[in-house]
Amino acid sequence: MDRADPVAGDPLAIDEEAVVAFTQDLVRLRSVHDPAAGTAEAPVAQLVAQRMREFGWTPEVTEVAPGRPNVVAVIDGGGGPGPTLMFEGHTDVVTEGELDAWSFDPYAADIVDGRLRGRGSADMKAGVAAMMYAAKAVVDHGPFPGRLVVAALVDEEGLMLGAKAFAATPLAAKVDGAICCEPEAGEICAVSKGAVRLQVEFEGAMAHGAMPQHARNPLPVAAEFVRAVAHLETDLLERHGVHEHLGENYLTPTVLLAGDTDQINVIPARAVVCLDIRTVPGVNHRDLVNRLDRLASRCGEATGVTASSEVVDDRPAVETPVSHPMIVALVAAHEAVTGQVAVYGGVPGATDGTILTRDAGIPTVVYGPGGKWIAHQADEFVEVAEIISAARVYAEAARRFLTSGDPTP
Repeated sequence: MDRADPVAGDPLAIDEEAVVAFTQDLVRLRSVHDPAAGTAEAPVAQLVAQRMREFGWTPEVTEVAPGRPNVVAVIDGGGGPGPTLMFEGHTDVVTEGELDAWSFDPYAADIVDGRLRGRGSADMKAGVAAMMYAAKAVVDHGPFPGRLVVAALVDEEGLMLGAKAFAATPLAAKVDGAICCEPEAGEICAVSKGAVRLQVEFEGAMAHGAMPQHARNPLPVAAEFVRAVAHLETDLLERHGVHEHLGENYLTPTVLLAGDTDQINVIPARAVVCLDIRTVPGVNHRDLVNRLDRLASRCGEATGVTASSEVVDDRPAVETPVSHPMIVALVAAHEAVTGQVAVYGGVPGATDGTILTRDAGIPTVVYGPGGKWIAHQADEFVEVAEIISAARVYAEAARRFLTSGDPTP
């Protein structure tokens, strides 16, 4: 139940049935980027654009890659100058994986015991629907200062091509703050972990398995490197401690490649180790990569195995001050709508917000319907009540921020 708030005035009207039904419509569409199956985000993007047009908006649909369009609507409030607030979500979902792991059709989008079920229900089609109907409520309420930007972007689950493309537009430079509507169980997440994907190659010399004295075997070197990485992770913990919302730094080996199971009698010349690195604010990525590079080289020195590393992706940690007016407005809106004290949290992975902050300098915060840990799992679901609550919070946060008059912290 909504609570009256003398600062905000009457609650903005959210069409509860419509926002839930629209979430169902989105979930029924398989928007996995799956070239083999010929699927991607286009059907969902088309549905989003169609609904925006029904709202009276004029969305811009831009293909970032074939069959992968961003959909962005800019809505002028008609109430004079003011800040620009962005609601952001993504239209792609991860694969459903093994169907045997599901107890229901991954694209059923049915509602059972108050839960809307299906792949992408939490991550994050509920958030997309909620932000759109929240923006509609703000517009329907009457003129407001400034502008709203409502953006449904592609490829968040991949290389974040949609966010990168948007961040490069002139519009991005005019956005004063962005609420990323990812599932965070109602936590207000002003911080997100950084991420580095690192590939390390060890080069030795091939030889017959019966003649190891003629080889420079990269496998023991790779194994030594993995052990050394664990020690480095411990060193980072001692240096940086445990972050209040993000926990520890992680240096996780995720890939080890070498040799051929059809040629077990051959010592390979090459081995590859890949690391998924997750960092808290304060960790310098360049320094960390340099340390890992030196560590890999030292591991091979005794046997003549050389090492080289490549940064596949580098996403910085994000830390938006909680004093930023957008976050102040979001906190107040959450408490006014839910009647509960706001809880701050952190995003363990990267979101589109990471790219929006990194490439365009946009202050971002992550807040949305759905469990914090439900993403990418079988039997994914979102509570219907959370969809409606999130839409109400988004609308109230927009009203408060847009009328604050000062977009800067």
